[in-house]
Amino acid sequence: MSDTFSPLASRVRPVDLGEFVGQDDLVGSKSWLASAIKGDHLPSLIFWGPPGSGKTTLALIIAKETKANFVQLSAVESGIKDLRMILDRAREDRRLGVKTILFIDEIHRWNKAQQDALLPQVENGTVSLIGATTENPSFSVNGALLSRSKVLVLKTLTEKEIIKILEQALEKDGIAKGKAGKINSEALKVIASLSGGDARRALNILEDLIAFAVSNKKITEELIKKIAFRPMLSHDRSGDDRYDLISALHKTMRGGDANAALYYLARLLEAGEDPLYVARRMIRFASEDIGLANNSALLLANAVYDACQKTGLPECKVNLAHAAVYLAKSPKSIAVYFGYNKAAEIVSKKGSLPVPLHIRNAPTKLMKNLGYGEGYKYTPLDGETDLPYLPEEIKDEKFI
Repeated sequence: MSDTFSPLASRVRPVDLGEFVGQDDLVGSKSWLASAIKGDHLPSLIFWGPPGSGKTTLALIIAKETKANFVQLSAVESGIKDLRMILDRAREDRRLGVKTILFIDEIHRWNKAQQDALLPQVENGTVSLIGATTENPSFSVNGALLSRSKVLVLKTLTEKEIIKILEQALEKDGIAKGKAGKINSEALKVIASLSGGDARRALNILEDLIAFAVSNKKITEELIKKIAFRPMLSHDRSGDDRYDLISALHKTMRGGDANAALYYLARLLEAGEDPLYVARRMIRFASEDIGLANNSALLLANAVYDACQKTGLPECKVNLAHAAVYLAKSPKSIAVYFGYNKAAEIVSKKGSLPVPLHIRNAPTKLMKNLGYGEGYKYTPLDGETDLPYLPEEIKDEKFI
């Protein structure tokens, strides 16, 4: 019997792979994971994916299918003491022939010492680890632990998949099914569009909407949006979403797609990104990607940064939109960018080559006697010179 006091998302959680929606590449009947579960030969796993993509649910299904004890820890609330208690119990169960799956939610929040303490127990089979993270495990999970685990990447759920999850919830849960007569397919589409690909958020919105449906209120798009407050935009200033979006903005401006540039700019700003961070990236873009093709781009980018400082949010959004469209539509030249990179490469390879004497400063008599500044021509008055400006060893190099 389902716990009527539990949230809807908990009450309708899938209990097997047949009910699981989404991640077809990972859990399909012919997938590696399905085969490993059936054969009961799973290694430790790291689930990397956005919120509400099914990481916890999949871990629970694996434990059920493999008849293992399932122990869950939150990396935010637990430490080494909690881990040791679980490991002691797992050793006892192992002697009785019972496996333990340790599920650590937000494993990226465990520090190195905590992850190191877990490593020997994963190696000797005391527990099978399933870690869940929204952050890139390459940067947030101990390298030794990562090398002993298989990383599975979960994708953001599509609106179609979210709708299917909502339909299953209305069919499966007795409370929802009995009170949701007014929630039609159009309402489910609106909920899916507001969920940001997060199944848990979608189910929470549905649960709140059911409460309104009971009191005979008319279900409208405006009502659903009011319940949801605003779309759930996936964004973490210290995480992968931020860099994925800023990369997308940069590349769409580089590719000349002003429409896409505006979209990714809006994704960043509406999710709460610092406008000055975006403006700084645009200043860089103005020289890196546009450069000599349009010197005014750098002036505009600087002016927009100044405007963002003066006006702040929300007013400066239109300044950044102005810059994004201008930079996207501007002609591009990478000559300066590549030229500097080539010069820096030469500096790295050749080291501190001596500056030619004729272009050295000679503020003292001794330096003049040593030949500093000798033969130098002040070209605005004296005309061109054939004396080299580069060090002798690289005098024929061309950077631009």
